[in-house]
Amino acid sequence: QVQLVESGGGLVQAGGSLRLSCATSGHTGSSYTVGWFRQAPGKEREFVAAINWSGSSTNYADSVKGRFTISRDNAKNTVYLQMNSLKPEDTAVYYCAARSRGSAVLSTPGAYDIWGQGTQVTVSS
Repeated sequence: QVQLVESGGGLVQAGGSLRLSCATSGHTGSSYTVGWFRQAPGKEREFVAAINWSGSSTNYADSVKGRFTISRDNAKNTVYLQMNSLKPEDTAVYYCAARSRGSAVLSTPGAYDIWGQGTQVTVSS
């Protein structure tokens, strides 16, 4: 069973940058489509970005296009989310998730069946 562990969250000022990492354990982890989602207090979990196993296909939420970049290094079994020009509204718990069935870079949380524990990102104004 693949497990996901996020890291890299923290407190940053508006306009700053952070890079989140999602380490996948298990020999099949590098073959899964992985997505990043976030959930702010009192709000539903929302899609941020997704990448297929080879990195040839990506998908971004409109709210992060041009600011966030998803990438992966399969040799390190790690998926990254580079976040630039951060805004206070980006504050949330960020989760990575993987699809054990299907490879499309979907934006619906229900398409992902393996989830990490989350990492907090706080952007101060």
